[in-house]
Amino acid sequence: MTPAADGARSTYLPQDDRLTPDLLKLAALIMLGTLAVQLDVTMVNVAIHAFQESFGASVSTIQWVSAGYALALSMMIPLTGWVLDRFGAKRMWLLSIALFLAGSVLCGAAWSVESLIAFRVVQGLGGGLLLPIGQAILMREAGERRRGRLMAAIGVPALLGPVAGPVVGGLIVNDLGWRWIFFVNVPVCVLAFALSVWIMPDPRPAGGDRLDLLGLALISPGLAATVYGLSRAGDAGGFGSPWVLLPLAGGVALLVAFGAHALRVRAPLIDVRLFRSRAFAASSAVVFLIGIASLGSMLLLPLYFQQVRGEDPLHAGLLVAPQGVGLGVALVVAGMLADRHSPRPIVLVGVLLTVLGTLAYATVGPDTSVLLLAGALVLSGAGLGAALIPVMAAALRGLRDEAIPRATSAVRIFQQLGGSFGAAVLAVVLQRQLVERVAAAPGGQPSTAALSGAFGHAFWWALGFAALAALPALFLPGTPPPVDQSH
Repeated sequence: MTPAADGARSTYLPQDDRLTPDLLKLAALIMLGTLAVQLDVTMVNVAIHAFQESFGASVSTIQWVSAGYALALSMMIPLTGWVLDRFGAKRMWLLSIALFLAGSVLCGAAWSVESLIAFRVVQGLGGGLLLPIGQAILMREAGERRRGRLMAAIGVPALLGPVAGPVVGGLIVNDLGWRWIFFVNVPVCVLAFALSVWIMPDPRPAGGDRLDLLGLALISPGLAATVYGLSRAGDAGGFGSPWVLLPLAGGVALLVAFGAHALRVRAPLIDVRLFRSRAFAASSAVVFLIGIASLGSMLLLPLYFQQVRGEDPLHAGLLVAPQGVGLGVALVVAGMLADRHSPRPIVLVGVLLTVLGTLAYATVGPDTSVLLLAGALVLSGAGLGAALIPVMAAALRGLRDEAIPRATSAVRIFQQLGGSFGAAVLAVVLQRQLVERVAAAPGGQPSTAALSGAFGHAFWWALGFAALAALPALFLPGTPPPVDQSH
């Protein structure tokens, strides 16, 4: 691979929109590097009960195994653009893999719940950099007319992780024990690190500006406090609890302060001036709303199969797996279409498919056909892929190469916040519905019809957020990506 020089984009691309072997190798490498990170989140969720039994810890303590990781990950995302400019893409990519690998080994060897939480933070520091760095590297190398297909390729781990993770995690916990949830990352990370030394391009760092310390002091704790407040909403039974309201209000205040600060400095961590671009602003809004609907639904689906249909975690994961079929098809088709056609109609079709797929779960009953539910999952998975792939590529349209790392960080932040907000809102809605139906049931034992009604009510909320995504999608570019003239 011929590396780019002086921080410029790679020069080995052809004049047309074909994917070169070098780009395909780079995409495969980034897929491998991010695979362990994406699977790890959902595999850990499957092992929560095993952690409790192993360490004798309460639910309020064990939840920090997930929350600590999420907070560390959120705090690292804003740093992506600066570290890429300052230290170089290849060096930071390798450091991110090494951090995630070290955290995985330490988590697998944890001797107490406190040590496990601490080592999950180390994992989150690596994972928080790995995902946006990989995306920024590939998008900068790709050029305008290849981003859709390459976004689809590196989107496979991100979109399939919530589907495959529960299945893989259930098998590992049942057969090998919870420690292998973390040890399984080791060969993947070692292979990714070794291949990165050979394949990853190594452009000269742009150097440039000092770290925006005030911006970092505002946005990183602001994101962490916001994500933490949202994560506590389900356990607290709503957004009125001080444990939810205080961190959420503090986090939002810090983010607003960061926005005001970023408008006054020359090189902020996240350039809020990007939102002057209609394509970028519309794309960010679609990513946020689809994140609410999709990740919120992914929280509800396994719970429905376990609590209403009586399935164990492994079978619940298998019943959710058809969503991956729809995702896989959509990633291929939407990736090709996004490079040659306007993103607006593709995203609108994706939103429609997501709404139709979610509709089956909004009207679900205790005896709804499993085949019907599987078909609905294929449909919603196809909608999710069709919506996200072209919108992620559209967010970067027309941006200078040097703006891409900070732009990908900003989009990643909206995706993270959307997922956290969706999980919080739907968890609160479901919890309140369950409480009401338990209180109304004779003897406090609601029927399976009442339980399925509670889940259906929560899925109506997911459907509503998905439908709302059609509004910003109308403001996406109505023309195909321009031909890349820089190669």
